[in-house]
Amino acid sequence: MPLISAASLNSRFVQLAIAAVVLVGTLYWFMPSVHQVASHLPDKLADKVHDIGNNFEDNEVNRVTNGWHPRPKTSSPAPPKSTASPKTNHPVDTLIERADQDYKKLLDKETQTLSGAAAAYRKRRGRQPPPRFDQWFAYAQNQSAVIVEDFFDQIYHDIAPLWGLPAKSIREHANVFIHRISVRRGNVTSRTDIEEREWLKLWRDMVQSVAEHLPDMDLAINEMDESRMVVPWEEINEYMTKERAGRRPVPLEELREAFTSEIDLRAWDKVPPEDIDFGFTGNGPYWTLAVVGCPPESAARKAYIETDFSTQPPLDGKFPEGSYEGYVSNFTLARSPCDNPALQGLHGTFVEPISISTTKKFFPMFGGSKLPMNNEILLPPAMYWTDDPFYSGGSEHGTGWSKKKNGLVWRGAASGGRNKEENWKRFQRHRFVAMANSSLLRAAALDDAAPPNFAIPADNPYDLAISPTDHSGRFADWLHSFADAAVVHLLCFPDLNPPHCQYTDPYFTVAKPMPMKEQYSYKYLPDIDGNSFSGRYRAFLYSTSLPIKATIYQEWHDSRLVPWKHFVPMDNTFADFYGIMEYFVGNEEMGVAGHDDVAAKIAENGRMWAEKVLRKEDMSVYVLRLLLEYARVSDDAREVLGWKEGADVPKEGDETQEEAMERYFKEAADSVTATAEMSG
Repeated sequence: MPLISAASLNSRFVQLAIAAVVLVGTLYWFMPSVHQVASHLPDKLADKVHDIGNNFEDNEVNRVTNGWHPRPKTSSPAPPKSTASPKTNHPVDTLIERADQDYKKLLDKETQTLSGAAAAYRKRRGRQPPPRFDQWFAYAQNQSAVIVEDFFDQIYHDIAPLWGLPAKSIREHANVFIHRISVRRGNVTSRTDIEEREWLKLWRDMVQSVAEHLPDMDLAINEMDESRMVVPWEEINEYMTKERAGRRPVPLEELREAFTSEIDLRAWDKVPPEDIDFGFTGNGPYWTLAVVGCPPESAARKAYIETDFSTQPPLDGKFPEGSYEGYVSNFTLARSPCDNPALQGLHGTFVEPISISTTKKFFPMFGGSKLPMNNEILLPPAMYWTDDPFYSGGSEHGTGWSKKKNGLVWRGAASGGRNKEENWKRFQRHRFVAMANSSLLRAAALDDAAPPNFAIPADNPYDLAISPTDHSGRFADWLHSFADAAVVHLLCFPDLNPPHCQYTDPYFTVAKPMPMKEQYSYKYLPDIDGNSFSGRYRAFLYSTSLPIKATIYQEWHDSRLVPWKHFVPMDNTFADFYGIMEYFVGNEEMGVAGHDDVAAKIAENGRMWAEKVLRKEDMSVYVLRLLLEYARVSDDAREVLGWKEGADVPKEGDETQEEAMERYFKEAADSVTATAEMSG
């Protein structure tokens, strides 16, 4: 049956209605868009036309005095097939190729046997493995862990300076510290200053997962978000010198496998040692406290100390220092405040952290993350151990790549420290959200005015298809086509009208929180530091989306992940943000195709690798290895403690077992010498 009957066409009303529909359709097809009209008008009038057009077409912006608001995003279909071509010889292509090579070299080091793992240990560490190394290896194999000695580098970076302290002092400081996890005869307990701390409970459960293999010990725990220990570099260097000097292969007849100092801990459970002054101070600014942990010749030690954060951040939009044609090529360098002193005015950790309670006194304290100049011992973060969907993302990790929205999403609080009216322009999350929203870019381009908290590069150094300074609004249109970033709470100080903020309300709209499982429907997931590291990173790696990571913090898993292979690294200035996104999403209007297939591949590489090396089982393997090393360095007999290979040393040719052992000790001595030379 037809939708409009022949009889009804005789109705004058229906005839007029059909004519109106045809007329509107014709006008829509042939008339230029409001943005095309605006591009031919004077700036002020063009500004008005853009506002009218945006509100009429898609409610993109609701301009307010001296400010802007991001529009709410809606679902959009997959982009149409295009005949556009990607740019050739792009620097990111080179970085991805290098990452593939680095990853292959890492996999080539995998060990499958106990003797192979012990040989890799001796070669890289310059010592014999700790007691119970065979138990550790068996545990790792039973957990189907990928065993590459490089994966444990962070342990030795953290533990090595402790060889410069007396073993008894290590035990005493850990025992006295108020926030403590204790292992006694395979049982794990915790104590703190209140009834319960959630992170302490999760770390207690983490240690319990391997406690049956551990001797008795105490672990002092940093319960704060922020790092708490910065020992002067010169002092740590002295401890490291002692550690290197003490490396030697211990003859078999001297080697001891039994830990000897557990009796002290049980005695202290009845009569504790005297209280210790740990030397914590709350006086800032934090940069002056932190920079002493940098080498004397570092840029940070020589830099001017900034104290006025009321001005625009020190950015010019040019290539970051040490980058490869603008893109991160050395992730360790890019996140190092010692090498990038401008970070003192670009990150809330240094501008004004939530709290400061730090010490220069060196003792063993464990935590979930730290700055490169901090001296805590890293555990896997407690939030990585939880099943809370806020951090884990839940049991589902997103749809297939082709079903995702071809865009970027970020939701989070405007955290990072105490953002105030006089300093908020220097906070990293404020900066990223501003850069990712088209409305501010549009306003800045049309008014020829600098944004309040970031820099628009004047000379288009990243050779983008449309310059960010383009006055037609096309760059803002491009950004709008894929980016959806918004804060869920402005967290200002003082916080008089939460979740709003009187001094940033003109610039930001507060959006509703978006559960992680909904964020997984987007292809690109930026991850930005908050008060310390971002607790969502592991979940993002587990997802089918592509993490884009910017951080100044170290975590336990850093040596397991290869930038540009498992995730996309981003500089902490975010100067490379637009270049990264054009590489992946392209610019259809300008005939530049993206690299959607490359993004999909990196996302899949990261997800599959995370499922192999970032599981809870892998955390347990890491913690067991860490705590066996910690038990050895805390023991009075540490110089002769180690695992006895004995008959496990494989014989070559017609060697006797004694000859094999003699060869083993010579090889071990050579490894010690080579490792010491590399370290020194």
